[in-house]
Amino acid sequence: MNILNETTITFESRSSNESFARSAVAAFVSQLDPTVSEVSDIKTAVSEAVTNCVVHAYQNTYGKIKIHVRILPENTVSIKISDKGCGIEDIHKAMEPLYTTSPQEERAGLGFAVMQSFCDAVSVRSKVGKGTTVTLCKKLSPRYRND
Repeated sequence: MNILNETTITFESRSSNESFARSAVAAFVSQLDPTVSEVSDIKTAVSEAVTNCVVHAYQNTYGKIKIHVRILPENTVSIKISDKGCGIEDIHKAMEPLYTTSPQEERAGLGFAVMQSFCDAVSVRSKVGKGTTVTLCKKLSPRYRND
């Protein structure tokens, strides 16, 4: 795999860090000169993945969330969001729209559906008791500059 550029950030699973995460990823991806819509898509998908870590991975405690962003050829962005939390017992069920393990009524169970709608590919790897990694891939439209 030919990686053109990459970065990794790690932060605590506090809900106050969700906006930092999406802004940091958007800032890094800005080197590809994405459209406003593409930046919005990336920020929304990252926000959903980080929120899943905050709400589900480290229930009633804090842990680390790691984001690894790669710029790949052909304006492709790969974003891995991982935690070392409780893991997902049934990934296929968890990815179904409206499914949630959260007893809180404000959780709609649409996180993975939202990620899928804003990205070209979403994959999830998880082991119970070991954690979860969500990989988001998005190909950005080519932008030409007169540099």
